[in-house]
Amino acid sequence: MSHANAALTPRARLRLAKLIVEEHWPVAVAAKMFMVSTPTARKWAARYRTEGPAGMRDRSSRPSAMPTRTPPAVVKQIVTARWRRRLGPAQIAGELGMAASTVHAVLVRCRLNRLSRIDRVSAEPIRRYEHPHPGALLHMDVTKFGRIPDGGGHRFVGRAQGLKHRAVTADWEGTRDALHHPRLGVGFLHTVIDDHSRFAYVEMHANERAQTAIGVLHRAVAYFAGLGVEVERVLMDNGSAYVSHAWRDACADLGIKHKRTRPYRPQTNGKIERFHRTLAEGWAYARFYSSETERRAALPGWMHFYNHHRIRSAIGGPPASRINNLPGHHT
Repeated sequence: MSHANAALTPRARLRLAKLIVEEHWPVAVAAKMFMVSTPTARKWAARYRTEGPAGMRDRSSRPSAMPTRTPPAVVKQIVTARWRRRLGPAQIAGELGMAASTVHAVLVRCRLNRLSRIDRVSAEPIRRYEHPHPGALLHMDVTKFGRIPDGGGHRFVGRAQGLKHRAVTADWEGTRDALHHPRLGVGFLHTVIDDHSRFAYVEMHANERAQTAIGVLHRAVAYFAGLGVEVERVLMDNGSAYVSHAWRDACADLGIKHKRTRPYRPQTNGKIERFHRTLAEGWAYARFYSSETERRAALPGWMHFYNHHRIRSAIGGPPASRINNLPGHHT
């Protein structure tokens, strides 16, 4: 592509060449008219004679031979050290006996210059994907949040006062264990998120059994159907609620193809894992709640904010902005 200050664009080159070749203008006169040198005008005229209008396009400035280019075997060593051990240019250069600037240039060319592009667990390049329309894939999972004692939890009132609130609430609810320790339990949040739009559906329950998860799936599918979204697939991990025959039969009854993530590989379901973090930061631990009842009452309002008003950088707007699957749009 021509740079911003180029004297000749492909269109101007063609006009210049036609003046010289077809209208027989003197090269010097045509060059002066287009404010370029005579050799430049002669070059474009020669290309027009041999290649026609196609010869006016930009060409790569890369040389045909590069004797000093880093050999492929060395590039492989650099990439392997970056992937497997997450070493920086200086460390890799020290091991291979070469300049750090050369190593950095290789990493830039291979798009490995930023560690954020490499998965921390597997040390492999991060592979991002997105399904083409709403309903093509739903991510489903369960996350847990410890219940808040009456009076507030330790995150806001401090450890000592939080333990007192915990003990009083356990006595009132009768939830001490055999060793008389206060046990308030946890709330199981069943979460569903659409891969394309990131639109989310959430239910709070007291367990994560298969029948509970199946009920959530039925209601989530009906909820998305009310938005004009037809669910095609659902992706979940290998939790006990999702490996039963009852879950398989429920997906078949709904006409949904179910898929499972690779064992011990939560990155496959990364969108919902990231949603859980957003849920914790934006709702569960965002402010002081005087009781678990107050926190649960705040969930619907926060979900409305997340789906309809919270801007997602990955999609350039709120999730609701991508829920446009009207009848006939995606068939």
